Amino acid sequence: MTDAVTQTHQPADHPTEEKDPWPALFALCLGFFMILVDSTIVSVATPAIIEDFDAEVNTVVWVTSAYLLAYAVPVLITGRLGDRYGPKKLYLAGLTVFTLASLWCGLTSTIEGLILARVVQGLGASMMTPQTMAIITRIFPAVRRGKAMALWGATAGVATLVGPILGGVLVDALGWEWIFFINVPVGILGFVLAWRLVPTLSTNTHRFDWLGVALSGAGMFLLVFGIQEGDQYDWGTITGQVTVWRMIILGLVVLAAFFAWQHYNRKEPLVPLALFRDRNFSLANIAISTMGFAITGMAIPLMLYAQLVRGLSPTEAALLLVPMALMSIGLARYVGGLTDSVHPRLITGFGFTAIVLSLVWLSAVMTADSATWEILLPMALLGIGNAGIWAPVSATATRNLPLHQAGAGAGVYNATRQVGAVLGAAGIAVLIDSRLAAQGLPTSFTPEGGASRLPAAVQGPFAEAMSQAMLLPAAILVLGLLASLLFERPQHDGFVRR
Repeated sequence: MTDAVTQTHQPADHPTEEKDPWPALFALCLGFFMILVDSTIVSVATPAIIEDFDAEVNTVVWVTSAYLLAYAVPVLITGRLGDRYGPKKLYLAGLTVFTLASLWCGLTSTIEGLILARVVQGLGASMMTPQTMAIITRIFPAVRRGKAMALWGATAGVATLVGPILGGVLVDALGWEWIFFINVPVGILGFVLAWRLVPTLSTNTHRFDWLGVALSGAGMFLLVFGIQEGDQYDWGTITGQVTVWRMIILGLVVLAAFFAWQHYNRKEPLVPLALFRDRNFSLANIAISTMGFAITGMAIPLMLYAQLVRGLSPTEAALLLVPMALMSIGLARYVGGLTDSVHPRLITGFGFTAIVLSLVWLSAVMTADSATWEILLPMALLGIGNAGIWAPVSATATRNLPLHQAGAGAGVYNATRQVGAVLGAAGIAVLIDSRLAAQGLPTSFTPEGGASRLPAAVQGPFAEAMSQAMLLPAAILVLGLLASLLFERPQHDGFVRR
């Protein structure tokens, strides 16, 4: 990552002031917002999908996991495809796939069909996400990139909050299918705006590391499937010689082989390990993966508790997230202004601390007879912490990288975030199953008399199981806190020292 190498790409990649880059960013954020909403929107519809398809919790969790897994695995190669064929072309192609798959999701009549449609939807999302981050890196100069990344990061944070709220309204008013149908008009609008506003950027010739793609995909599938389905098979035999632990161990071995291959591949590896020589990039990847884990992991037990213990409708359950959303949105602009001037460890350290405390607090008040205000207070604190993480971590991750590695860096960063989300969905599914079993409760359940609430006798044990599950994302976020405290000051000259 020498200055000489960077300079050879400067004519094609150097950000220019000739054209205002902000309209292009707003157009990209619309599509980015939509695909991230779909990472969490299913959580509030989980009880409705369980009832409609007569499925178990673990099976319905795969509606989320399948999307996240299909999103995470290809995102490494799609970042490189954007560098070679143009990020605008890849973004528009991905948006088209995502929109059509959303229509498929809403029209499906089986849980298996829904999971398959979500896989295709995830593939579309994986084509879009690295292009948004790469384009920002290439059209904004380093001294202004913090504010641009702040908007991008804030979009990610707000989307994860808005997803359950929007999902609750749609499920109540129109049915769970509409959490997917809503993407169709938004996708069309996003396509038109991106077509008109996003610039066509120069491309580079890249070799594709197909062995790396195969190894990373196989390793992730084996690991996640083993973790998520382990409890269903009592951590024993799945079929024949295939056991849960063999799948998990094999997944880890394959992922180790993937990283070994990335080290020895001297042509053009899928993950250029040289990226991780930048301290902030490495730490930001750790931090954002824990955030992906936590946000995905906390939504499922919270929504199950709200609807099945408190008897709230999907909309009412989602409204519990309003304090979190308001605090996050309200603070986004202020935090964005600080991102270009305040040391990143100060902002992110505060953010992670606030979220860890909020989840522990939330776990303590998730009882069968707690008052609504007792839930809303920790949710507000969660929103404050959320504002201090998404934008600053995103800006810190890429600020020091050379422009010609924008696609690769964006691909790796988004892949680690999605890997965290996949593991969060898998891990929380396992923990929910084990906590329900420990309370003597089944993993599939139907509220009595068609009501939205569980029988009174099981509300307390069910609430306790969900509150215990909430501690897992809190524990994982401690790792993100430790990583954020090790950030160093950004290197570019425009950074204001405070």
